[in-house]
Order: sequence, then C-alpha cells, then structure tokens
Amino acid sequence: MVVSRDRGRWGVVLDSSGVEVTCMRARELGRTAIVVGDRVGIVGDTSGKKDTLARIVKLEDRRSVLRRTADDTDPYERIVVANADKLLIVTAVADPPPRAGFVERALVAAFVGGVQPILVLTKSDLADPSAFAAEFKDLDVPVIVSGVEDPLNAIQHATTNSVSALVGHSGVGKSTLVNRLVPEAERATGEVSGVGKGRHTSTQSVALPLPSGGWIIDTPGIRSFGLAHVDPEMVIGVFDDLAELAQDCPRGCTHMGPPADPECVLDSVDGHTARRVAAVRGLLAALRSNNDWERAD
Repeated sequence: MVVSRDRGRWGVVLDSSGVEVTCMRARELGRTAIVVGDRVGIVGDTSGKKDTLARIVKLEDRRSVLRRTADDTDPYERIVVANADKLLIVTAVADPPPRAGFVERALVAAFVGGVQPILVLTKSDLADPSAFAAEFKDLDVPVIVSGVEDPLNAIQHATTNSVSALVGHSGVGKSTLVNRLVPEAERATGEVSGVGKGRHTSTQSVALPLPSGGWIIDTPGIRSFGLAHVDPEMVIGVFDDLAELAQDCPRGCTHMGPPADPECVLDSVDGHTARRVAAVRGLLAALRSNNDWERAD
C-alpha cells in the first residue's frame, strides 16, 4: 500500500512484514498516477534499509477513487486518494465557520467515487453543531461530533479496520484529530490566519496506521472541491430509490424540479423521500455552483 509521496518517491508498506520501502516509479509505467492508498507491486531492494530504493512496476485496480478538479470547468482530474473505504469530511462549526457548499461537494465526490462519507464536526466547544448537522440528515450521512473535549469512541469505531481519508479546509482541525487518533503522528497544526483561510499545515497526503487497526489518511487542506468530472445522473444514481424514480422522468430532465423541469417525477413523492429529494437537489445545485468557497450558506 502506498502511504506517502514526495518529489518522485513513494513510501510503500509491505503486506507481509509491515516494512516501509522507498520506491520510484518504473519507466514502463510512464506518467501513470500513483497516489496514497494505491495498491502496487514492487521489485528490487525491499529491505527498507536507509538509502535503498525499489521500483513500482504494477498498479492494482482501484476499488474506490476520490477525485476532484480545481474548479467546475477544469478538465484535469486530481485523484485525492485511492481505495478508501470511508471519507471523513472534517468541518469546524466555528473559526472558520462551516460551509455547507464544501460539504455538499465532498459528499458528491464520495458518493460517485464509491466511498462512504461521514461528516465530522470539530470545535464543538465554540458553537453548537446540531443545526449544521441537521442540514444533512435526509441524506442519511453519519455525523460525528469530535471536538477536542469530546471522546474519541465514535470516530475510533468508525475508522477501525478500514482505510479512512480526511478532507477539509485548512484550519478545521484535521491534523489535531489525526494526532488524537495516532498520538505518535505529530502532524503539524496551526491557527486560522483569516476568515476561513487557515495556514496549510499538511502539505502532502500521508497514510498512518491506527493503533486499533486500519489506516487514516491525512490530506492537505483545500479551499475548493471542483466537480467537473461529475454529471447530475451520477449523483441521482447513487441513491437507489431516486434512481428508480428518475427512470420515468422525461428525456433531458435535470431533476432540479420546477421551473426548469416541470415534469420531473421526483416532485411526485412525499414524506422522507421528498426530504431526500430536496437534499439531493441541494447537491445538484452545489454541482452547478462554480465557487463553493464564496457561497452564502
């Protein structure tokens, strides 16, 4: 498993021994993207001793891929992490204030990438997280409150024996959370340096073994989550009940409802399904918004 990447070198942990080996990418792989979380085959010196170097010669098929683009018009996809089972969307409830647009976009990326999203709310000592958490209840997304004064039981239960990646804006407390989960990690932390703009304290993604089993992947803080690679049908398709209903929508329906789609079948539902439709339409609206960072919540 690839656990780190830095300037053309990858850290790879061997399944058989747990030894971390420094690797380069074999020439035959060309410019194949290799990211943290990837499963690879390596040859050469696999002792892991200082100043030794092995080669990555094979990239295994990915079971999940979390992607983003710089913005909604950028055709270049960036793979954030591969083979994650869960995506912990870390959001502070204050300092910086929470942004629903970022969470919605991260949810879309998780859903279409085959990763289970979990909303993790930090800094609960500064504000009540319940109102913000309620915005996502109809999407059936688990919410864990994990401020510095809150116990770690829930998040430890969610991450044990799985590969879990963290994403969030700078300054929301990702590295602080990692340091609580993996005390020897010593990830750098920093104060927020402006309104919603924190100092980037993690500059490279890194996978760290959890004491209870599994891996936690800390990623650099990001300010935007472009979704140029996602279309509305992909969003609807991850919810089985809505996907079945949408099959009866007229051709070209965007599923946004009136006035754009006066005959959208999703308008005919009620109860919990209607609330889910409203929540999913919020995701679709976020998908059409070019700048989630400046969005007014």
